[in-house]
Amino acid sequence: MTTPEHAPVDGDALLRSVARLHRWATRHAHLDVPPAQMRLLALVGDIGPARIGDLAEADHSSQPTMTAQVQRAEQHGWLTRATDPDDARASLIALSPAGEGELAKARASRSAAVVPLLEGLSARDAATLTRAVAIVDRLVDSTTG
Repeated sequence: MTTPEHAPVDGDALLRSVARLHRWATRHAHLDVPPAQMRLLALVGDIGPARIGDLAEADHSSQPTMTAQVQRAEQHGWLTRATDPDDARASLIALSPAGEGELAKARASRSAAVVPLLEGLSARDAATLTRAVAIVDRLVDSTTG
């Protein structure tokens, strides 16, 4: 019988903890943009200009739902729509300068919301968490390309 060199990581616990922290930070941040719209802005910011169908697939939502979300964001001036150079019948959705600004403000506000939590960590826990964040980033980066 072989024994593992290290204990297995509980993926479910990791995902739940990250999601709880994200929800907590969103609740305690002072956001001018509703959370669903902020998720859309973050998605467009992460994947770049994309068709509505691609956004819906990435968000695991239906195309009609994504169309409605995009239209609301366009009404606020947060997203732009341009003709897809590969297919003139399709449009590419991108962040507008106003959308980039709102996304940056929301990220800064959520980050500021968690500062008091992080300030309460011991130096050792802060170093451990910093290493853990780097590991999670490396794992996620290895799945995209």
